[in-house]
Amino acid sequence: MSSQLEANKTVVREFYNLAFNLKKPEEAVAKYLGASYRQHNPTAGDGPEPFIAFVRGFAKAFPSLRFDFKRMVAEDDLVVAHSHLVRQPGDRGMAVMDIFKLENGKIVEHWDVLQEIPATAANSNTML
Repeated sequence: MSSQLEANKTVVREFYNLAFNLKKPEEAVAKYLGASYRQHNPTAGDGPEPFIAFVRGFAKAFPSLRFDFKRMVAEDDLVVAHSHLVRQPGDRGMAVMDIFKLENGKIVEHWDVLQEIPATAANSNTML
C-alpha cells in the first residue's frame, strides 16, 4: 500500500509542477488527469479544458509564478499538498493546501484553500 501512496504523491507533484511551474497545463492534463475531473475551487470549472484555461489565465497574470512544495501527505485515494505559491518576485506569497483524489493513478477531483502570508504575525511560527 505504501508504494501506491508514494506513487500518488509523485503524480500530484509532477502534475502541479508541469502545469504551473513549467507552464504546460495541456501536457499535465494529458498525462495525469482522469477521464473525469471534478473541481471544488469556485473560480474554476470541471473538466480538463477549464483547468487548462485557468492555468493559462493565472500564468498570463503572473508569468513568474511558482509553487514550492513543502510537504505531501497521502491516505487511501487522497493526496494533500502543502505549498508556497509565489506569484511574482518580492511577493511573500500564499500558503496553499490542495487536496487531490486519485483513481487508478489519475487525478479525478481537487479542493484547495489559500491564505496570504502576512507581513507580521501574532506568533513567530511560519505558515510553511
